[in-house]
Amino acid sequence: MNDISDSDEENHQQYVKLVSAEGAEYWVHRKCANVSGTIKAMLSGRFAESKGEITFAEIRSVILEKVIQYMYYKVRYTNSKTKIPEHDIPPELAL
Repeated sequence: MNDISDSDEENHQQYVKLVSAEGAEYWVHRKCANVSGTIKAMLSGRFAESKGEITFAEIRSVILEKVIQYMYYKVRYTNSKTKIPEHDIPPELAL
């Protein structure tokens, strides 16, 4: 008997898990994660990460969170007809 229902499996395929250096886990919609060419290649290639989980051993949680925010921002405002708000990046994260 399979523990995962069809709807759970479908949800699992729509999202990917990104893991920071500290081990914090973030579930990100695959469409948003694919904004990054590197992540897209890792998910679609013959990498171990193609299973839907990517660990970034050198990226701290605070940075990974901002990257994920940008992915969602990019998807939301690509081809938008509305005024696009600034995507704020604090200077201490940019340095």
